Amino acid sequence: MSSRKVVVIGAGPAGYVCAIRLKQLGQEVTVVEKETLGGTCLNVGCIPSKALIAAGALLEKMRHASAMGITAKDVELDAKKLVEWKAGIVAKLTGGIGGLFKNHKVTSVKGTAEIVDRNTVRVKGADGEQMLKCDDIVIATGSVPTAIPGFDFDGKHVWSSTEALAPSKIPAHLLVIGGGYIGLELGMMYRKLGSEVTVVEFTPGALPGQDRDCVKVIERSMKKSKIKFLAKTGAKSYQVAGKQLKVRVEGPKGEETITCDQVLCTVGRKPFSDGLGLENVGLKVDERGFLAVDKQMRTSVPNIYAAGDIAGQPMLAHKGSKEGLVAAAVIAGQPEEYDVRCVPAVIFTAPEMASVGMQEGEAKEAGHEIVTGQFPFAASGRAMSLMETEGFVKIIADAKTDEVLGVHMVGPEVTELIAEAALAIEMGATTEDIARTIHAHPTLPEVMMEAAESVHKMAIHIFQKQ
Repeated sequence: MSSRKVVVIGAGPAGYVCAIRLKQLGQEVTVVEKETLGGTCLNVGCIPSKALIAAGALLEKMRHASAMGITAKDVELDAKKLVEWKAGIVAKLTGGIGGLFKNHKVTSVKGTAEIVDRNTVRVKGADGEQMLKCDDIVIATGSVPTAIPGFDFDGKHVWSSTEALAPSKIPAHLLVIGGGYIGLELGMMYRKLGSEVTVVEFTPGALPGQDRDCVKVIERSMKKSKIKFLAKTGAKSYQVAGKQLKVRVEGPKGEETITCDQVLCTVGRKPFSDGLGLENVGLKVDERGFLAVDKQMRTSVPNIYAAGDIAGQPMLAHKGSKEGLVAAAVIAGQPEEYDVRCVPAVIFTAPEMASVGMQEGEAKEAGHEIVTGQFPFAASGRAMSLMETEGFVKIIADAKTDEVLGVHMVGPEVTELIAEAALAIEMGATTEDIARTIHAHPTLPEVMMEAAESVHKMAIHIFQKQ
């Protein structure tokens, strides 16, 4: 197959990964990015948030180090230096993508892209306008934060996650609208950095849609750290009162006013397609803003592909990267398709939470007779040595075949541990496969092994009635 000219719109985890793979497969690639290489994830999302969360976790650990016989005096937080450190990490990673593009000879164009027709992309940049002719187009434009009525993002009184990751100072009292993973990650981070935090969530509990047993641990942790969580509560409006904000909320007890000095709105994100020219090629997003794609990431226009947030849920960077790899392979003529059994989800709260595969209700609805096993980190020597014993690993399996259907965990470093669970589900492993695999001691992954044993009431380090 001869080399094809491909224009990739967007240089986030879906776009830049797709572009590099296309070059590895011998294609001619031009990437159009209107802002900075790396997209939301590297610049104002996954990477900077986890850097700040790590800083908050270290500060929290230092406060409790006296239990280990370590006393840290005069510990202070320099918000400006913290943001500079975070920016340095981002710069290294985005610069790394630039270096990869250079080494792979990927052409990068800075500007706003508009699809003129199925073989032409117009790019408007600082140096004017240019037309890019191509055989294929990959749309990987990502997503943007969603506001709610009365709380438009102004960067001053009302932050999106973007502003929350580059604060000039730490708010005395932060009110977070939205108790999903972004709201809780940032809310718990700011609590560790010294803010008073109130979270307002419209649904009955934190982290809607996640495993409720795991969520209960997070909710207890919030209560312990004195984060005020208001469930079944909606934010209605706010007024500026000097240096403070008066936020009107409505919940089970009626209306009340919360005084704070900063609002962070994290009610969700929507796919970005404004000005992309989809109508010029007969493409249309659905009511949620997504483009329909097939298993080869093709839209209804055969030579136009979509990957990442705009291609549908879940809106996760690693899912976007996988889709970018699939699109690249298909364009290069390989027999590839998006065929995955599971997509892991990781939440950097305190403690961390991670899930992959089916929840118990989903497994039952799918026709499985299920059996579950659970093992607590409180029984892990490694967790004790880290002074992080909250949480557990729960495995859901098919009672007849013993196949692992889902794994849900909350506790220390579970965002790392979930990889083993994802591999197990992808490969069709049974709980016996996991239990019979020797896990190094003393390590946190032993909890995964013991959870697998506990499915059949054979865990060693907890007592289970037979």
